[in-house]
Amino acid sequence: MRPDLCLRNAGRRYGLRGPWVLRGVDLAVAPGRLVRIEGANGSGKSTLLRLLAGIDAPSEGRVTGRPRTAYVPERFPPSLPFTAAAYLTHLGTVHGLARATAARAAGEWLERLGAAAYAETPMARLSKGSSQKVAVAQALLAEPELLVLDEAWTGLDTAARAELERAVAERTAAGGSVVFVDHDPRRLAGLPDATYAVRDAGVVRQEPSPAPDASGPHVLVEVQGPPDGRLPEDARRTATAAEETGPGRYRLSVPAPHSDVLLRTLLTARPPWHVVSVTPGTTAQERQR
Repeated sequence: MRPDLCLRNAGRRYGLRGPWVLRGVDLAVAPGRLVRIEGANGSGKSTLLRLLAGIDAPSEGRVTGRPRTAYVPERFPPSLPFTAAAYLTHLGTVHGLARATAARAAGEWLERLGAAAYAETPMARLSKGSSQKVAVAQALLAEPELLVLDEAWTGLDTAARAELERAVAERTAAGGSVVFVDHDPRRLAGLPDATYAVRDAGVVRQEPSPAPDASGPHVLVEVQGPPDGRLPEDARRTATAAEETGPGRYRLSVPAPHSDVLLRTLLTARPPWHVVSVTPGTTAQERQR
């Protein structure tokens, strides 16, 4: 197993005499972990993500355990001399994929994110939302060991936001790490393994986020794994209730907005779990009546 990515006494400032944006940061990101970064505007969140992604080097301290990394920046430069498909294929080869494999992965991700119709459109002519879909696709092409997302959901439509959440579940289920910043506190609520806040140029660990809101509509998911199978921890954490109904068989209740993440986690588990049925559930208040 690859080692943790670690920042050790890391600091970052811009210019020899510039103020410290970050200083004395000790942070470890283990394989298979989902990490949320919070903080006020201008606190240094993006600087921290750039250090983790290897875009910037620390001004002091060091970084160890660097994995294969992909990064979605807060602002993606759309005016590039490529079509969307050509750009993604080029990036795929940069990541080490064979050209045919890169082209196939580019088409698959454009399709998943709802941008297949723009595959041959020059990047300079894409809308902000379509450009953001390309930005997300380029980060997911080569199945990175570390995925760093800086407000990556901004500008995406509802379907693409859900697809990105599914991609996050796939990466962590496959043993990859995901570190993200998002302005919406409900984004992947209750799912991160750790949450850190950036303030006063430092990084502090936060108390665990509450579980996903159990008061809204739920979905009931019946799943079957190996007879001696243990429900994947990520799936157990996403569900608000898990009842074992037989050897390796479970009935899970999950908030409707998180059902796709749960299903992707189960289907990408090793070995994968069989989804027997998915049916609308009830709210917590209705169950209590």
